[in-house]
Amino acid sequence: MTPGLVARTMEILGEARTVATRLAPPPPLRSSPKCPRCSLAGICLPDEVNVLAARQDGRPRRLMATDPDSVPLYVMEPGSVIGIDGGRLTVSKYREPLASVRLIDVLHICAYGNVQLTAQAMRALFERDVDVYHFSYGGWLLGLTTGLPSKNVMLRIRQTTAAARGQLDEARRMIAGKIRNCRVLLRRHGGETAARRVAQLAALADQAEQARDAASLLGIEGTAARLYFEAFPSLLTATDRLPGPAFTGLRNRRPPTDAINCLLSFCYGLLTKELLAACLAVGFDPYIGLYHRPRFGRPALALDLAEEFRPLLADSTVLTCVNNREVGPSDFLARAGAVALTEAGRKTVIRAWERRMTTEVRHPVSAIRSATAVLSNCRPASWPPA
Repeated sequence: MTPGLVARTMEILGEARTVATRLAPPPPLRSSPKCPRCSLAGICLPDEVNVLAARQDGRPRRLMATDPDSVPLYVMEPGSVIGIDGGRLTVSKYREPLASVRLIDVLHICAYGNVQLTAQAMRALFERDVDVYHFSYGGWLLGLTTGLPSKNVMLRIRQTTAAARGQLDEARRMIAGKIRNCRVLLRRHGGETAARRVAQLAALADQAEQARDAASLLGIEGTAARLYFEAFPSLLTATDRLPGPAFTGLRNRRPPTDAINCLLSFCYGLLTKELLAACLAVGFDPYIGLYHRPRFGRPALALDLAEEFRPLLADSTVLTCVNNREVGPSDFLARAGAVALTEAGRKTVIRAWERRMTTEVRHPVSAIRSATAVLSNCRPASWPPA
């Protein structure tokens, strides 16, 4: 035990205490054999972080499974009751069984309309961190039932600090990404009719990255959304079978007055649910956003993250349903100037949504192939929608 060894030990202890008091963690280890056995590998993402920070060459190791085996459970039968029986979730109505699935196969539950859950089922769902999302019959996300919040309080402190400072860096990237994704969708499906809009959207994406304040960014996003939806009708090739007035490029909701707005609103509700689940999974507070202003009952961060995924997931699902004639007149109900999906129509759209969520893509940076999963909410590519 030499004095030099003691001094070196005290120096290392001092460095460890300094690191422990910081809000930001130290950079991850490089290609360490300890990472595959670490329980925090899914949070740390060592190889992915090192590749993005140019601290490591080559493709990241596949330390975590890209797609879990669990999938969402959608319950749309009015008056049904979700219970638990021997490790299986049961769905019944008037004590008549409708469905039975293993609890370990359920990622989260989406309940549409008047669907009840027993106290025993709720306790089992809390133990497995399975959330329940409550929708109206029309697909509007009303709320969720979840267990205790994430224990990562330091992450929420950093999130709250960034929101209080009004930092625009992330918001600029979100809106620029949204505009570019809208541009890609128009370029792929719009042809010559949308060529001028494509050029305008490219210029607006560059402007969004240089926006100096939130008001300017909001104006740029509004202009881009108007140009995009004005060209959106040209992407729809089979609207002749849809009820109600034709879609003119104007968004309306609560209630939607045409079939396309009805489909868009329903898919946006599904997208909000996915991002809300992703925020809760990684420990963020979904109600503290960086772009959408906080408002009572508004999941601002989930809406922030949803912006970039609207054209990729929601809008493309609507195009698939309409252009492939998967939805028809019998899937809609038109009453008093409003258009709503029937139960069969909701099931059709949910099948198309889940197919879109299981579409395999290649990551542009890491080159890893995976489903189009939003953050941590993945779908196994072999899952048949039901």
